[in-house]
Amino acid sequence: MTSHLLPATPAALAETVRVRLAEMADADAGARMQAYMKSAMPFRGVPTKPLSALCREVFGAGPLATESDWHDAVLDLWDGAGYREERYAAIALAGHRAYADYRTPRALGIYHHLVVTGAWWDLVDSVAAPLVGPLLRTHPGEVAATVRRWAVDDDLWVRRTAILCQLNSRTATDTGLLRECLSANLLGSRHGEEFFIRKALGWALREHAKTDEAWVRAFVAEHDDELAPLTRREALKHLA
Repeated sequence: MTSHLLPATPAALAETVRVRLAEMADADAGARMQAYMKSAMPFRGVPTKPLSALCREVFGAGPLATESDWHDAVLDLWDGAGYREERYAAIALAGHRAYADYRTPRALGIYHHLVVTGAWWDLVDSVAAPLVGPLLRTHPGEVAATVRRWAVDDDLWVRRTAILCQLNSRTATDTGLLRECLSANLLGSRHGEEFFIRKALGWALREHAKTDEAWVRAFVAEHDDELAPLTRREALKHLA
């Protein structure tokens, strides 16, 4: 067994995660996971629960001292990743409770980087509602302006993030912002015909329907000709 470093620095933390993942690797499982995810980056083959346990152990072993260290550790894990689980670990570190004080609007730059360079649903969706969403609820003024820009961004995945970031907001949903994000991505918009946008629209509407069914029905009726069948079906999926 390789001796484990105590992650007191960004580089040590990233190296510890990589060493531990290598020890836990299952090549056959990794090949299956890579095929399922259609990922160019290989997997170590470490399932979600063991990966989560590893992150809890490593991230709690020697807390990073500063916001800059946290920022650097997230990017070291992410940008230096040779296996997809390292990117999952980077997202876990970005949302770790020990660094809650650092999750301010300044973190939007990191989140944007993860979305643009991740560019696939498993990574992007782990940033949108879990990371951007809470930030929007705690700093609505500053973050809403960024989300509005993201909703019309040239990048498909940045737009998807804007659409999905309020999935968990329930009664705290900024419906004006939600309407803007949805309306900017209907059929005929820059990425409106893309599957991952059509699906995101339906998902956002379906989740908000659990809180405000009337609002969702009204939006669907208002934009009926601009909604893809997939979006409409998802939006109304659980409504009587």
